[in-house]
Amino acid sequence: MDFSPSPRAADLTARVAAFIAEEVTPVEAEYHAELARRRADRSGPSPWEPQPVLEELKAKARAQGLWNLFLPKEHAGEYAARFGTDGGEGLTNVDYAPIAELTGRSAIAPLVLNCNAPDTGNMEVLLRYGTQAQRDEWLDPLLDGRIRSAFTMTEPGVASSDATNMAATAVVDGDEVVINGRKWWSTGVGHPDCRIFVFMGLTDPDADRHHRHSMVLVPRDTPGVRIERLLSTMGIQDEPLGHGEVSFTDVRVPVTNILSGPGEAFGIAQGRLGPGRVHHCMRLIGLAELALELACRRGLEREAFGKPLANLGGNRERIADARIAINSARLLVLDAAWKLDVGGPLNALSEVSQIKVAVPTMAQQVIDMAMQLHGGGGLSDDHPLAAAWTSARALRLADGPDEVHRGVVARLELGQYGARR
Repeated sequence: MDFSPSPRAADLTARVAAFIAEEVTPVEAEYHAELARRRADRSGPSPWEPQPVLEELKAKARAQGLWNLFLPKEHAGEYAARFGTDGGEGLTNVDYAPIAELTGRSAIAPLVLNCNAPDTGNMEVLLRYGTQAQRDEWLDPLLDGRIRSAFTMTEPGVASSDATNMAATAVVDGDEVVINGRKWWSTGVGHPDCRIFVFMGLTDPDADRHHRHSMVLVPRDTPGVRIERLLSTMGIQDEPLGHGEVSFTDVRVPVTNILSGPGEAFGIAQGRLGPGRVHHCMRLIGLAELALELACRRGLEREAFGKPLANLGGNRERIADARIAINSARLLVLDAAWKLDVGGPLNALSEVSQIKVAVPTMAQQVIDMAMQLHGGGGLSDDHPLAAAWTSARALRLADGPDEVHRGVVARLELGQYGARR
């Protein structure tokens, strides 16, 4: 296996690093300060309204060809050329991985480069499974950055770690689909530019368990769609995207809004979530790298009991363990990315589940160590660590909890020795 980037990917990675250092990092502190001011002063602009600096940075990124870099090599084609990706083609998972890592160091860089979840996953779904009409209506404006999207799958009333439990329905009725149910943790619904939901619901309860569900494109302004509330993640609202609870009551959309056909939702999810989990994990590695950097700087700058913090209480060993853990996790993710590239999702089932368990846990531990070195400040908004820890903790549940992914790894491992599913 070969993890070395192509010359084009190496060039793009260097340019993304320079762009983040020169354009994003210098304004990020003020961005978060303005967000805090908006939260405190409800008479002014809403914290959910994107700040002008984001649009300014997006324009700069697009002008430099650093736009939609997540687009997959085998499917990007004309879209990369039309929508600002330098070189006019997509990247392999291995080539995109270091770029995703760089963006993970910043709360706003993924938005600035139009490479943020859940839009990337939804755009890949449209690219891989959408009809030309669906792409024209929804993929083009998403790639252009004019609208945002949400993915509505998880439900509050069932154990959604088993997606076959899903109770929300998408029933074909002539030339329409009738949608009913309630979803939550639907990321992106708080953004004022969110215009389209990818909805997963039960279509045929009598089909086999992996062909009962369909994915349907539901415009946000369709009658019967209601944002019930926005959810906080351990006290964090995550503006301007947010996570929401959404109800669907007798929502009717054309049957042509079904993606790939009735009953195909699980196949689509398999194709969507593999690359998406690689993206999540590489961004988390970037976040862990930032935490380790902050820990090292703090450990050398602050003294207690006459010594730098780095020389107290086993902190050198903790810093060493963090470096080993980050490097190990990165190699595990690159292995999964490479296997996705050479053989597709079915070739990397175990590897993708492995990284989904290993990387958030690693990041959570590294960030926790950095928080400890920062003392009380590590718990505050004065440093990015508390929000980083929350992100890592949340990703132990998002896109499937640890227990489900461990089950996949164990099943595939034991299957080599004759165990039945």
